[in-house]
Amino acid sequence: MIRILVLHGPNLNMLGVREQDLYGRQTLNDINGLLDSWAKEAGVHLEAKQSNHEGDLVTWIQEARGQFDAIVINPAAYTHTSIALRDAVLSAEVPTVEVHLSNIHQREEFRQHSFLAGVALGQISGFGPTSYMLGVHAALDHVQSKQSASK
Repeated sequence: MIRILVLHGPNLNMLGVREQDLYGRQTLNDINGLLDSWAKEAGVHLEAKQSNHEGDLVTWIQEARGQFDAIVINPAAYTHTSIALRDAVLSAEVPTVEVHLSNIHQREEFRQHSFLAGVALGQISGFGPTSYMLGVHAALDHVQSKQSASK
């Protein structure tokens, strides 16, 4: 069974409350519920975690090595500040898809740079909760393609 780790960064636990005009009314539990339903239908083991602490995210990325086939991460504000997350993705060597609810390229200039984009398989942004769905689909497709190629 393919295993995908979904990581949610800082302040995403406040979805549905904070800046609803930008992030929408769905809560993180709503998004995780959508992902869980999809995973059951797809026959994928999906585990979701959220932390406001950079070190937790780094540790979970490192621990994913050998345990998960792919990572889907919304690093939130750490997107623009964390070289530690970038280094963790590099060292874990687990295919990683970066996702964002809002289109970071249409936001303030300081939000338009991602430290993870250069080490991720790809970046999906601007589609609200659908960004997560597109991210897990992309991660699954990548893993399945690699598995098919190695047979």
